[in-house]
Amino acid sequence: MKFVIALVTPINLDNVLEALTGVGVQALTVTETRAYRGQKGRTEFYRGAECAPTFALLSRLEAAVSWDQVGKVTDAIVREAKTGEIGDAKIFVFDLDDAARLLTGETEETTPRRAA
Repeated sequence: MKFVIALVTPINLDNVLEALTGVGVQALTVTETRAYRGQKGRTEFYRGAECAPTFALLSRLEAAVSWDQVGKVTDAIVREAKTGEIGDAKIFVFDLDDAARLLTGETEETTPRRAA
C-alpha cells in the first residue's frame, strides 16, 4: 500500500473529494492546515491594504491506497486542484509499511506481491 498526502486549496476541496470518490477512494482524512510559503509573487488584500502572506490556509488530505491505485489518485488530485497559479496543490506519496483495523484486528497487506 501507499500513503498519499495532498495539500490543496480549500476552494478546490469539494472537487478533489468528488474525483477521489470517483476513482475508488473509500476513506480519507481531511484537516485544515497552514503552510509556510517563502516564495514571492503572491499578494492579497487585507482591510484594503496589499500584503504578501507568509502562511496559506490549505486542506490536507491523507489516504492509504493500494499500489495500483496511486496513479489514478494522483491524477485525480492534479486534474481537480491544478490552477496554474502560485500555491497549487502538492502531493506526497510514501510507502506504507503496516496498517491494521482496530475494530477487527486484521492487518493490510502493504507490500506488493511478487510474481513467482
